[in-house]
Amino acid sequence: MNEITSLNANQLEIQASETMPHSIEAEQQLLGAILTNNDIYDRVASIISARHFYDPVHARIFDIASQRIAKNNLASPVTLKAFMEDDEGLKELGGPAYLARLAGAAISAFAVRDYAQMIYDLAVRRDLIQLGRDISAKAATVDVSSEPREQIVEAEQQLYKLAEQGQVESGFQSFLKAVTDAVNVANAAYQRDGGLSGVSTGLIDMDKKLGGLHRSDLLILAGRPSMGKTSLATNIAFNVAKAYKRGQLPDGSEGAVDGGVVGFYSLEMSAEQLAARILSEAAEIPSQQIRSGDMTEAEFRRFVDAAKALEACPLFIDDTPALPISQLAARARRLKRTHGLDVLIVDYLQLVRGTGKSENRVNEISEITMGLKAIAKELDIPVIALSQLSRQVENREDKRPQLSDLRESGSIEQDADVVMFVYREEYYKEREKPGDHELDKMAIWQ
Repeated sequence: MNEITSLNANQLEIQASETMPHSIEAEQQLLGAILTNNDIYDRVASIISARHFYDPVHARIFDIASQRIAKNNLASPVTLKAFMEDDEGLKELGGPAYLARLAGAAISAFAVRDYAQMIYDLAVRRDLIQLGRDISAKAATVDVSSEPREQIVEAEQQLYKLAEQGQVESGFQSFLKAVTDAVNVANAAYQRDGGLSGVSTGLIDMDKKLGGLHRSDLLILAGRPSMGKTSLATNIAFNVAKAYKRGQLPDGSEGAVDGGVVGFYSLEMSAEQLAARILSEAAEIPSQQIRSGDMTEAEFRRFVDAAKALEACPLFIDDTPALPISQLAARARRLKRTHGLDVLIVDYLQLVRGTGKSENRVNEISEITMGLKAIAKELDIPVIALSQLSRQVENREDKRPQLSDLRESGSIEQDADVVMFVYREEYYKEREKPGDHELDKMAIWQ
């Protein structure tokens, strides 16, 4: 192998806070392999791009080569010479002769992915160092328009993006892989009672309608006050968390094979109130009896057993009021990173704050629903968001809700994959009940 003179070759330590981690030799030898065998480019294109090269000249060589290969044109030292004759950086390295030396230093084809991964990993380290410097510089600048809490959320978001880079290779996949994935989903549904392909809600009729809760879906659960939205949501949360079992997934990774870890944003009730409600439903004892202590011995035993069952449930509650959508997303990422996250519930949508940049409430709600859908896709989890309905429902004779009743709807129905309504006819019937002295009306009502 021909030796190529390079500056800071394979220097991995930061010196004087200036030199970043990099490997000039790895870049040279990978570029040489591509210039001598263009087929190698296809093997590394899913791992690296021009931005991952430390040396700007190497980045330009890779960029020009990738453009030519994409057009089915040859990328070699000779063909690249015409595009780089006036490149000042290349002149400093020896001009077109440097391209020939790269080809002479090429590594064998079997090692190219390892070299590409090394170049990528070093680029991530550089990004991490630069991000740390940016965070430090921004924190040191006292600016009235940039609050520390906002800086923390922004920094966390950038770190999460950096952590997720390169986790999933996009682009075409073989039909065999697609068929295998489809068979795995069908097999999971076949193995489960009720034939579900998603996470079971623990509610048979709902599971039949939905097929379970599916990853990356945004589900809207809407209804007027006192219809039971929160009660239904807490039931789903408890059922999913109670059924949680960890094991090996079809792709070989570890995760939830049944049930899941649940995150619950309770923007209306405190965590204590929500826990009391879940306890009440799990023990099948009215919450009023629990608060007053008016329970029989059997009821108290059920209450204690339910409390013990809840202790082991992976159910996490955040009761911070008026939470901005940016912080909601940041906290969801943190929960997924630290404990895992399989289902996220938001109670309720209209209590979430936007960025404050929207001109009206409809646009703000639209921004929030888009943010919730983005969370579902980014974290690859189902997100259930509760929503209020407008008062126009009360003015109709038929009180059954419709899509047009979604309060400040904006893009709720557009962003949602599923919209569900909670409706209790007896609630309205009870309100229409005549007085005891109105015997004629009472007969009709009954």
